[in-house]
Amino acid sequence: MSEQQAKLSKSEAKTYRVQGFTCANCAAKFENNVKSLPGVQDAKVNFGASKITVWGTTTIEELEKAGAFENLKVREDKEKSVKREPFWKQKENIKVYISAVLLVISWFLGKQYGEEHIFATIGYAAAILIGGYSLFIKGFKNLVRLNFDMNTLMTVAILGAAAIGEWGEGATVVILFAISEALERYSMDKARQSLESLMDIAPKEALIRRGNEEMMVPVDDIQVGDIMIVKPGQKLAMDGIVIKGTSTLNQAAITGESVPVTKTVGDEVFAGTLNEEGLLEVKVTKRVEDTTLSKIIHLVEEAQAERAPSQAFVDRFAKYYTPAIIIFALLLAVIPPLFMGADWSEWIYRGLAVLVVGCPCALVISTPVSIVTAIGNAAKNGVLIKGGIYLEEAGNLKVIAFDKTGTLTKGIPSVTDVVTYNGNENELMTITAAIEKGSQHPLASAIIRKAEEDGLNFNDVSVEEFQSITGKGVKAKVNNAMYYVGSPGLFEELLPNGIQSEIKEQITTLQIQGKTVMVLGTEKEILALIAVADEIRESSKEVIRKLHQVGIEKTVMLTGDNQRTAEAIGKQVGVSDIKADLLPEDKLNFIKELRDKYRSVAMVGDGVNDAPALAASTVGVAMGGAGTDTALETADIVLMSDDLSKLPYTIKLSRKALAIIKQNITFSLGIKALSLLLIVPGWLTLWLAVFADMGATLIVTLNSMRLLKVKE
Repeated sequence: MSEQQAKLSKSEAKTYRVQGFTCANCAAKFENNVKSLPGVQDAKVNFGASKITVWGTTTIEELEKAGAFENLKVREDKEKSVKREPFWKQKENIKVYISAVLLVISWFLGKQYGEEHIFATIGYAAAILIGGYSLFIKGFKNLVRLNFDMNTLMTVAILGAAAIGEWGEGATVVILFAISEALERYSMDKARQSLESLMDIAPKEALIRRGNEEMMVPVDDIQVGDIMIVKPGQKLAMDGIVIKGTSTLNQAAITGESVPVTKTVGDEVFAGTLNEEGLLEVKVTKRVEDTTLSKIIHLVEEAQAERAPSQAFVDRFAKYYTPAIIIFALLLAVIPPLFMGADWSEWIYRGLAVLVVGCPCALVISTPVSIVTAIGNAAKNGVLIKGGIYLEEAGNLKVIAFDKTGTLTKGIPSVTDVVTYNGNENELMTITAAIEKGSQHPLASAIIRKAEEDGLNFNDVSVEEFQSITGKGVKAKVNNAMYYVGSPGLFEELLPNGIQSEIKEQITTLQIQGKTVMVLGTEKEILALIAVADEIRESSKEVIRKLHQVGIEKTVMLTGDNQRTAEAIGKQVGVSDIKADLLPEDKLNFIKELRDKYRSVAMVGDGVNDAPALAASTVGVAMGGAGTDTALETADIVLMSDDLSKLPYTIKLSRKALAIIKQNITFSLGIKALSLLLIVPGWLTLWLAVFADMGATLIVTLNSMRLLKVKE
């Protein structure tokens, strides 16, 4: 957003949907036209999302007038998009069919009666008029304003061809141009449909209970606090909290995860997710424009409008390149006949061919189509990339740093080992869980969870004289015997001769594995050791392996945990570097060091305590964007599910996008250079020039569409 846009208050900004954009050049021209309307302070077109944001006051009629050169249709952003006719039935394409038929008939007439015959000439002229009518209107208007775009160049070339008697050439040029425009429209529509499909995920109305009455209410009228009733097989229309019922929800639309998630009372649910089994009652917590899905759509649209570095380069290049081509074409048409006595019609023809082949259409479109396609594909797979610039940066990454807790690990401690010395494991775990029920310690919750999983009825055990021993553990009476649960240090003090050497060895072995050891015993003996650790995510090891495989030079784990635990987990996961005992500012400084050394560094975290490090990295990647606003706001890339396995896919997609952008730019410039060389021997005909230019645009667009096929 420009400084000027930032200064204008948010209330003055209004967004409209635009239908009919055919190319990036036309979108830029429309933006400039709108900026010059009275009452408009600023305007910004988002070509990828087919939208325009206007700061100031204007009407839809005025906007459509500004877009009349392209016959653009404008409507309110909230309105449902108008269903377009199938591609083959679209009005603008029918004209192409008619002119193509006329061209073929005229060619036969030319063969029969000679190219110069009046019937052939009339046929060609009709083909030119029908196929190129809208092209001429735009071209003439631009010519008057000395605005040289593709339409102007084509109009000049076709008029020139007619003037020197090349009617057949002129008609071929018109039809090739019309076909290429239709195909460009088709491919841009395809790229935009991936975004439109996101918008259609959530229903437009929902069954709401107010008082004792149930009614269908449009989503715009649903208030925070309303009770939404969701039947099995229905999609949720709003974000909220479940207040009644249990069901499994398919959250693929939001998180890209195909495995359904069980939701029950108190759980958060999102608009656009599918209720698979039970009847749910959901209390609405956000208005329709604030739902997670709306935020995703908004972010994707913003991202597609963001210029990537290579796009900015192409735009700057085209600005100087187009006038240079026009001057070159003019000199080529005039100098040989004037100074060398060459044939005027031949050199004017060559000049016209240069005009056509020199058009930078393929070059201008080479980057935006790739970016729109890649970002749309990522969003469908539960990865939000916030702009073309981050897509490019992710493709250049050398180093990725990971937060440990909650990113490489689950962030929830769980019991990993139970070693008993005297008594039955289930009995001892029941006693421990019954005592720990009174404790607030996070490790206590791990023991209680384990007892619940094993189906132990520790709630029936009566516990007396419960007492906390600060920093060391707890003690309580169960069945008239006093038990202690705490750190090995507590038992060193408690037991008359300290802990036996073989038990000490066992404790050390568990600690080396990065586990925290709790001891259950009495004043006389140790009964059991319970080891607790933050479990590694199942996907972590595989993700790190895949990242190294795709060419990431270095993976670093950053943690505030102690060195011993960090090393145990780091080795298990397979990262190439481990940094332990870090405070949030240490993480930040370490990321800065990595940036100085490697230039391109990503930080992967869970978005809350990692915010400073995420902001300092080249690309900040947040885990679990569904439900956490912080993650959506601070990171450049958000993995919507709590799943690291989306990371290698994101890197793969970014690298593919980078490669395709480079291929597109190289190909566009290469084809131009080759065509211009053909002028020297006079081999570059007008139709060949159009074919080269249109072919390049088409190939660039189709090449970009390959990004839709990148899968996990």
